[in-house]
Amino acid sequence: MTDKNFYRPYSEHSSLSGCTCGAHGSQQEHDLQAERERLARGRDSEALSRDFVEAAAVRALFPHDATRRRFLKAVGMGTAMAAIASVLPLQSLQAMAEEKGPLEKKNLKIGFIPINCATPLIMADPMGFYREQGLNVSLQKTAGWALVRDNMLNGELDASHFLAPMPLAISMGLGSSAQPMRVATIQNTNGQAITLALKHKDNRDPHNWKGFKFAIPFEFSMHNFLLRYYLAEHGLDPDRDVQLRVTPPAEMIANLRAGNIDGFLGPDPFNQRAVYDGIGFIHILSKDIWDGHPCCSFGTSQAFIEQNPNTFAALYRAILNAATAANDPANLPAISQAISTPNYLNQPEIVIRQALTGRYADGLGKVQNEPDRAGFDAMPWYSMATWMLTQMKRWGYVKGEMNFSALAEQVFLMTDARRQMASLAMSEANAEPASGYKSFSVMGRPFDPRQPQAYLDGFAIKRS
Repeated sequence: MTDKNFYRPYSEHSSLSGCTCGAHGSQQEHDLQAERERLARGRDSEALSRDFVEAAAVRALFPHDATRRRFLKAVGMGTAMAAIASVLPLQSLQAMAEEKGPLEKKNLKIGFIPINCATPLIMADPMGFYREQGLNVSLQKTAGWALVRDNMLNGELDASHFLAPMPLAISMGLGSSAQPMRVATIQNTNGQAITLALKHKDNRDPHNWKGFKFAIPFEFSMHNFLLRYYLAEHGLDPDRDVQLRVTPPAEMIANLRAGNIDGFLGPDPFNQRAVYDGIGFIHILSKDIWDGHPCCSFGTSQAFIEQNPNTFAALYRAILNAATAANDPANLPAISQAISTPNYLNQPEIVIRQALTGRYADGLGKVQNEPDRAGFDAMPWYSMATWMLTQMKRWGYVKGEMNFSALAEQVFLMTDARRQMASLAMSEANAEPASGYKSFSVMGRPFDPRQPQAYLDGFAIKRS
């Protein structure tokens, strides 16, 4: 046991006068040195694994932070550590965690929608990442997001490709019965676009889009939230000034061709397919709304994790390894070829490759070069979930008070992701900030994840 534990289970966030160890000129100097040592443990995979087990054990003993803090304040850190060690077999638990146990279930069914966002999950099949972990995975191509949700709820799938907000919505019982779902990793960042019909090539100002009809893939999607955000920042009320139509991604092209919609904010490869088919142009990439935004995720139910912990860890490692490979530009041509086949995306390889590499025709006669058009950073930041929750509340999907951080930390398994990444020597495991609440900006508006309600209150156009 150590008070330098990466996850700080014994900290009550108190500030004492002077230096507690007597070796520093001030408590601030002491705290800075302690923090440097604590963060250094985040680069040691074995230490990080032991620390995770210890923190989880303390959390199990004190499930409510307020109770843990009162206990620590009453008895002090040293006494608390000794008392906890006397009732929890931490060394045995840590030793067990470092062993890869036998897989409880080797044959798995994993759902996916045939879009670029699922690249790590899909490529892990033909490129052998599942087999490396001893798993026999059957990828289940699914027609739409409502069916993905239903198949997860009724147990037909063991895990699935999700839209990142979906596990939050399912856990809250929005649009379905409530069942605890968990986001293990983010599948992709960026990689979406607003695509418009060619007839609008001279109408690029969103202020002039009143009356437009847009397709989105699902209500609880980043596509919905980003399009609403973009329209509102240009003075349009997305519920009153335009029509938003939930449309499966594969049907967006046919609807654009038929003139049923003016455009869509959707996933690739369908933005690029609209250009390839000569029926649309790329108005703006989603990275130009929020650079680094999450889109899809990989997740499963809490019940699956509890019943199959070793299988879940193996699945985790397979997806993370695939995401690392997908994030290397040198691998993208081979990946494009592997996932373009009929059993996966069923699209021309050149369409997949343009969207993944960022060297693409824009539909307006130019070839663009945007290497960060799509990315595959896997870290499920709590602040990403917090932002999604603010938008659910902003547009009336959630009513009343909300504990943003509690729900974000329940559904997004960032601590687990750090631990698995560290065990695989992945650099993302050491990313700052350690708290999981990374700040960012959306269309120039800063988001402080520690002040979600203040952020929400700052919007002029909203339902809540």
